[in-house]
Amino acid sequence: MTTRGPAHAGPLFHWRGRFPDGTGTKVPSVYPDPSAMSQPDHPRRTFAIISHPDAGKTTLTEKFLLYGGAIDLAGSVTSRKDRRATASDWMDLEKQRGISVSSTLLQFDYSGYRVNLLDTPGHQDFSEDTYRVLTAVDAAVMVIDAGKGVEAQTRKLFEVCRRRGVPIFTFMNKCDRPTRPPLDLVDELEKILGIGAYPVNWPIGTGANFRGVYDRAARQMHLFERTSGGAFVAPSTVGGIDDPRLLERLDSDAHTESLQEVQMLDETGGAGAAFDREAVLAGRVTPVYFGSAINNFGVQLLLDGFLRDSSPPTARQSRAGRIEPDDPRFSGFIFKIQANMDPKHRDRIAFLRVVSGTFEREMQVVHAQSGRRVRLGNAAKLFGNQRETVDHAVAGDVVGLVGNDLFGIGDTLTDDRTIVFDEIPEFTPECFAYLHNPQPGNYKKFNLGLEQLLREGVARRFETVGSGTKIALLAAVGPLQFEVMAHRLKGEYGAESRLESAPWQITRWWRRKGQDAPSMAEEREMELPDAPQGSRLAWDDRGRGVVLFSDHWPVRFFQERNPEIELSTVPWDHAAAIAMDSAQQIRR
Repeated sequence: MTTRGPAHAGPLFHWRGRFPDGTGTKVPSVYPDPSAMSQPDHPRRTFAIISHPDAGKTTLTEKFLLYGGAIDLAGSVTSRKDRRATASDWMDLEKQRGISVSSTLLQFDYSGYRVNLLDTPGHQDFSEDTYRVLTAVDAAVMVIDAGKGVEAQTRKLFEVCRRRGVPIFTFMNKCDRPTRPPLDLVDELEKILGIGAYPVNWPIGTGANFRGVYDRAARQMHLFERTSGGAFVAPSTVGGIDDPRLLERLDSDAHTESLQEVQMLDETGGAGAAFDREAVLAGRVTPVYFGSAINNFGVQLLLDGFLRDSSPPTARQSRAGRIEPDDPRFSGFIFKIQANMDPKHRDRIAFLRVVSGTFEREMQVVHAQSGRRVRLGNAAKLFGNQRETVDHAVAGDVVGLVGNDLFGIGDTLTDDRTIVFDEIPEFTPECFAYLHNPQPGNYKKFNLGLEQLLREGVARRFETVGSGTKIALLAAVGPLQFEVMAHRLKGEYGAESRLESAPWQITRWWRRKGQDAPSMAEEREMELPDAPQGSRLAWDDRGRGVVLFSDHWPVRFFQERNPEIELSTVPWDHAAAIAMDSAQQIRR
């Protein structure tokens, strides 16, 4: 029998004792060794954590940071005032509401790996941000509330990962609360999600009797001890399945039931019988871990197993063909833009996923969308809203490019002009609202903030045909995006605003059969379709013709009245746009 804290390989971490509970028990915590953070040759692991709201996604993110040595005290999403906030939810709005409204990048070194962890919003109204993040990752951890099983948003995000071929690891969370039977949870993964499930470990007890997990490969039990508020690394005791010193700490019935279930898994065959890493990387099987993120039970086992078995950096498709990570040509694409991460400077950061080659600070690259050559001089490694200068990055890394207004979401940076990525899809808006400026004398702040937030993709701006007003018509996937924009306008730019709901819920791009799609520049010369009641012609944020409908009935009337017009749920000219069912899968 051994008592252990985090098992870190090599010189990456050193130990320091802490006494969080005042009992004199020395609880280990970890701090990164600064000399290790500049090592460029660590294997990369770039992944996202996805879940239904309130399944424990951000809590697990925080605990990964705790065990990874990136922080020494874990925060809580719904923390009390005397406890620190989470590292990933750094916006004021996130702290106030206790939800993630924007994806966050957290980078750290752990056990010989360079980890790029992306915490995503769980709420469906922020699906666009989540989907953009999923274009930049090589694997995902799916968090499931063990008391509820697979929920609606989890299923939608799972389907998005499946379509992109992203390997998924599953964490059955909240095992310290009343749960559904573990066998039912595993069976649900296979029946509802249609993926094989291999339980890497198995819970010993549930609810108040949850004491730890049984590692099937090592045939060892890991019993955990609670720490004050779950803010520190949970000491664990490891021993054989019949170790008397462990058995005396367990409820005999729970121990017997857990072993019987494991034996059944081993004997019945199927996905639960043997671990197949190739099947995991191909997306046919998901490894399943059990634990409690809030109490740090099973977190390290998940982190170690994920880093060991998940996918290294993968290839991306470009217009010039498939670009492998070992391609010597430098290439990457921008999947996110965030402004005002540092309130002292009011700058903007473009998040670049390096696909191939080597990034060097001050290098000259081609911005594919404009054809211009740009120098990447101000580059940063990111940890929430904190940053430090980065000089070197390789395939799989995410680099923050500070201050260049030329870059937009989906843009390609490369040293080979033939490489252009179309990784970022375009979602069809389902919610519209007018954003009014109630203080005309404050128009400079209002316009500056609005322009910057639109560049981030918080929402999109449409313009109705023949509109004589300059009131911004915002378009988004969910209405919470409008609230975020209004909140940030006031908090970050000092600009008041007023939202007015618009009646449209359906967007269709139009063109005449056999002709190119119309553009806003041709409005005066073209013959416009006849828009019946309940519909409105407009131009999207790229000047492409759209029709806005209040519901499905006006869509039928429009088509009857304009038989020469064809409609599309996605822009006609967007090569990476997803078809109707997959475009809305993450939302519906």
